[in-house]
Parts: sequence; C-alpha cells; structure tokens
Amino acid sequence: MTASPITDADDAMRWTALTTRDPTADGRFVYSVRSTGVYCRPSCGARRPRPENVAFHGTCEDAEAAGFRPCRRCRPNEASLAERQTAAVTAACRRIESAETIPDLAKLARGAGMSPFHFHRVFKRVAGITPAAYATACRANRIAAALPEAATVTEAFYEAGYNAASRFYAEAPARLGMSPSRYRDGASGVRIRFAAGACRLGTILVAATDAGLCAILLGDDPDLLLRDLESRFPKADLVGGDKGFETLVAQVVGLVEAPATAIDLPLDIGGTAFQQRVWEALRRIPAGSTATYAQIAAAIGQPGAVRAVGMACGANALAVAIPCHRVVRSDGSLSGYRWGIERKRELLAREVEAVTPSRRGPPA
Repeated sequence: MTASPITDADDAMRWTALTTRDPTADGRFVYSVRSTGVYCRPSCGARRPRPENVAFHGTCEDAEAAGFRPCRRCRPNEASLAERQTAAVTAACRRIESAETIPDLAKLARGAGMSPFHFHRVFKRVAGITPAAYATACRANRIAAALPEAATVTEAFYEAGYNAASRFYAEAPARLGMSPSRYRDGASGVRIRFAAGACRLGTILVAATDAGLCAILLGDDPDLLLRDLESRFPKADLVGGDKGFETLVAQVVGLVEAPATAIDLPLDIGGTAFQQRVWEALRRIPAGSTATYAQIAAAIGQPGAVRAVGMACGANALAVAIPCHRVVRSDGSLSGYRWGIERKRELLAREVEAVTPSRRGPPA
C-alpha cells in the first residue's frame, strides 16, 4: 500500500475538507491512511491522520484496489448518514400517506430505528415540517379528495382517518379554507373578497377568504386576473373588497414592492400535502438568495422529485408571499415563472439590492 504527499491544489482542497470533516464532500472522494490500512469518507470522525500518511481516491473501489479496507466507523462503502436519514424519512412519509389512521410518533420512530426524540428532529430537518404537521397535511389532502365523492360529510371524514367528528370540524376550516359541506359543494357560497390595483410589476389582484389570503396574482390585464380567480373558485361568492380589505391589500402591495421585507400575512394556502411541503421549503429561502429545484427536492426528502417540485412552484397562487421566484435552474439561470421571467428577475434584483450593504462611503 502506498500513499503520496499532499502537493497539488486539488489535494489541498480535499485535505481541507478532511480536516473540517465537511459532510458535503462525502461521495466526491475518499481518503486512505497508510498507517492504519483503512480508507474513510471526508466527514469521518476519526482522529486526524498525519498528512504524509494520507492519499486520496475517487471511489471506494479505487481505495480497495490500492489495498485499503473500509473504515468501520464511517463505513464509506455504505450509504452516508444523510442518505440513510433521508431514506428513513421518505419511508416514514410513505407510511403516513398509506396508513388508514395516522401512526403515532413512537411507531414511526421504531420503523426508522431511532428514538422518538431523534426521529422527530431528523424528520423536521429533512422534510422541513414535523411528522404531525405532515400527517395533518396528508389527512387534509384525503378529506379534500373524499368530500366531493362522499355520500355524506361524515363518510368523508371517517375515510380520511378522523376518529372523532369534533377533531375533524375543528381542523377542516383551517385546512380547506371553508366549511366541509361548502367544500363538498364546490366552494358554493364561500365568500372571497378581492381587489385589483397597480404596482411596480403591473397589475395585482389580491383575494382572501375568512381564513386568509388565497390568491396574489400578477399580470397586465385585470380582467384576465379576475378570470383566473373565477376559474380557481368557480362556485365561490366573489365580492369586491371593502375599506377594511384595503389594509390587507396595502400590505400585500408593500410586500411586492419590497419583497425582502418580512411581513407576516395570514395565508389560506390549501394545496396537496406535497405542494404544502414544497411551499414551506420555499418560504425558508432567505431573501436575496436562491435555491435550485433539486435543492428544494432534497430539502423535502424527495431528491428524485425535481419535476414535481417545479409543478408545485407553478401551482403556487400566492406570488411573493410564497417566494417561488427564488427557485432557479441548476446552472443558476432563471426558469419559467407563471407571472413572467421579467417579473422574476425584477423581484430577485430588488431583494439582492435590499440585503446588500451599501458601498457608498459616509456622507461628507
């Protein structure tokens, strides 16, 4: 077994990743230690080896061909901890989605081979929401699907996994944006206030149920925006906003004019369980920053769902409040935006300008 000294720039970068135990370097290379005869992943917690004993290899196979064996501590020839945790959370999500009744935390944790406390922490970090929140979103998705076809509301809530009517009726308005019976009738009679106006990005239409904002639409033609709203809520009672509604509209316009501003607005998000997970991940992207579709997919624990993430972004009806404008292609270029690429570019430019410290010198 041989090892070579760290001399070139690439090896220097690998050595830095090794010494800092950088988990993002896992999978890019492994390193072997001549004095122990083992090879490790960069994030291994073993004692730092002497530089003269270290060699770098592109793959585990390369290290083994050179005569080294895998470290028993970091197990570089197996899935990484992050990959195993993502797989465990994904499996837990599938169990929640398919279960007739919501599994309790202890049962989910046992299935993942973790303690309840550790599982809860890992699930929230990977999926972006707690197991209970994900289960509630799944149940809301079930009730939304079951209500239009069910003979009665009671039949629908039992099919969705609710064991008690009181729990169902307590949660349903917040999740559906209206009463279950009204939702079952196609939102018939649901009162949605709306108002259209002008902003720096063109025309804006703001709409809200009693639960919160249900649409923030951008465009050039107020009539087209109103048709969009009508198509979303075909049986709702759409009414023009009164003077009290103007305050909420002003807050929304203020958010669009200054998208980096943190404004806590009541939202009636709706959407499927998957869409809600994507939209929650979007809201965690800091102003002035961007994330790729692949990064969002990884953040919700479904790295293979890049295309589905793009579809969820396209289904977002709450412009800026749910900042789908912060999602870009893997090469950093701007991708499609339902309200136009130029609006997306303008929103991002305003955010960068707002969060970038001024380079001007002090006043004379």
